[in-house]
Order: sequence, then C-alpha cells, then structure tokens
Amino acid sequence: MWRLSLPFALNNWNDNRRDRIAENKILTEISIGLDKDLDDIALNMEEHKTGIYACNYFRKMSINHEVDQDSIFFHYFNLTRDFISVQNSAGYETLKSRGLELIQNDSLRQSIISLYEYDYNTLRKFEEEYTEMQFHENYFYEVNEILSPAFKLDSSGNLSGINLPLDLQEIDQKSLSISLWKIQLNRSFILHFY
Repeated sequence: MWRLSLPFALNNWNDNRRDRIAENKILTEISIGLDKDLDDIALNMEEHKTGIYACNYFRKMSINHEVDQDSIFFHYFNLTRDFISVQNSAGYETLKSRGLELIQNDSLRQSIISLYEYDYNTLRKFEEEYTEMQFHENYFYEVNEILSPAFKLDSSGNLSGINLPLDLQEIDQKSLSISLWKIQLNRSFILHFY
C-alpha cells in the first residue's frame, strides 16, 4: 500500500517545491518593484513639498513681503505642477495570474493585496483623477491671469523677471490667496496620505 502512496507523495512534494520556488521568485520581483516605487514616492513627496514652498513664496509676494526674484520662475513652474503615480505592478500581476494563495503567509498576502489594490489605487486616483488635486487644470490659468501683468519679458519674449511690489486689486489679492491656500491644503493632504 505504501508503494501506491509513494508516487503521490513525491508528486505532491515536487508540486510544493515548484510553488515555493515560484513564490520566492514572485516575492523577489515584488520587492524589486517596491524599491523603484519608493523612489517614485520619495520624488513625488519632495515635489509636493516644493509646491507648498511655492505657495508660501507667492503668498509673501502677494502681500508685498520681500522675496528672492532669482527663484521666481522655479516657484512659478512648481506652483501648479501635477504628478503621476508610477507603480511597478508586474510582480503582483504575475502573482494574481498564478493565484494569490501561492503566498503561504496569510499576513504577507493580505499586505500585498492591500498595497496594490487599495493604497496604490488611492494614490493614483489622488494624483491623476481626483479633480481637486489637478493643480494645473484648476489653478494655473487663474494664477497666471493675476500674475502675468507683472511679468517682465526680455527682447526675445522670454520671461526675465517680475515687477514688484505687485499692484493687485483687492479681488485679485483674495482670489490668489484662496487659490494658494487650496493648493497648499491639497498638497499637504496628499503628503499625509503618502
């Protein structure tokens, strides 16, 4: 009787061995992808902080506090800049195609599923789809309309500076302040989520 079960046991052992090898390869692929994802996340976080700094820069400018004019175009570029959320999901997609139960550790499996199905989707939606966080679309034209009369152009038509202090009507001052407040608030919100 043990002769009949020996081939079955060997076959079962081989299947389990193949699954463990596949599990290890997939987890290695996921780990490499996560390292790349962390680089993208760190870059997006830094750029959102730069956007917040730009809000503070233009807030000071709008209330006629002294600012460094040499960095105006750097801040102007970063004020309403949007970002994308890059996720390296190849390892996770391979895991899904092989079956999520390939990961033996229940806690690890649930963490992976949560990361790719919830956290990454939420970040992508915030960065790319959530209307209020589309800074360029929502704020660039309004901010540009308020600031552009003060911009200086060189003989080639390139931006060369800004006339300070800004001569803003009260309505433009308030509109700019509200836009800066909303941009800063939303950038702080997404930084909290990151």
